[in-house]
Amino acid sequence: MSEITRYTISIYSENNVGLLNRVSAIFLKRHINIFSFSTSQSEIPGVFRFVIVVKVTEEKVKKLVQQIEKQVDVIKAYYHTDEETIFQESALYKVKSSYLFEERQIQNIIKNSHANIVTVSPEFFVIEKTGFRQETEKLREDLAPYGLMQFVRSGRISVTKAPMDISEILNNFNHENNE
Repeated sequence: MSEITRYTISIYSENNVGLLNRVSAIFLKRHINIFSFSTSQSEIPGVFRFVIVVKVTEEKVKKLVQQIEKQVDVIKAYYHTDEETIFQESALYKVKSSYLFEERQIQNIIKNSHANIVTVSPEFFVIEKTGFRQETEKLREDLAPYGLMQFVRSGRISVTKAPMDISEILNNFNHENNE
């Protein structure tokens, strides 16, 4: 039996309405849970990149990528293990401002976690932390006793360690669409 592993799936696509629904339906149909999801502009103008994290066997991730590539708007899809990528997440933590001045320990928590205060108002302050999931989660746990007003974490963002042929594919795609 194949081993279940965490994979990062990268999808390069045009930015068209409905693609997210079609891609998520592929996961739904196979009863595969998405652990993290993010999307942004890629390195090529007009081409977007979806980054999706799943825990499946290699056989399943290969089938997923094949199904995803069948979508009309998808230019190319890849999958990589954690060892093949450099990845991070970002998190924001909203805390009452009074704690910043009344609880000395909270300043130590922020400093020790290498987080940054991004805004301070009379009512609240916001901390930003970029790192691995366990780092952003640890800071959330450390701040919880101080009454987190809000917490949000991004999906994984990643780049591969090895060069990818996607730049050439995207350049050709971009060139064809601009003719």
